[in-house]
Amino acid sequence: MTEGSLPNNKIEFKMLDYESIGDDTVSFKLEDGTLVKVRVSLERVGIATNYRNPDGTPHYAVNSAVKLYVIPADRRFTMPKGHVAGSKPDRQTPSHIT
Repeated sequence: MTEGSLPNNKIEFKMLDYESIGDDTVSFKLEDGTLVKVRVSLERVGIATNYRNPDGTPHYAVNSAVKLYVIPADRRFTMPKGHVAGSKPDRQTPSHIT
């Protein structure tokens, strides 16, 4: 194999830059007042340089991410105290000490 050549079973992609147009988030309000937000983003997009689809169109590889945010109607949530920066984690007394 010479430099820059690929085996016949490999597809090479050129990475493409992209920009977001429009809103990347869709929101839904549930009947109990909960808000569900769905955000879609692209992580990487490429176009094949040595392969085309059977119909002759370009072949793309697209990596995406979907993030869900559930916001309760009362907008309250909890977290362990140990997750707050600067706090000491809760330490349980070992079971053998009374």
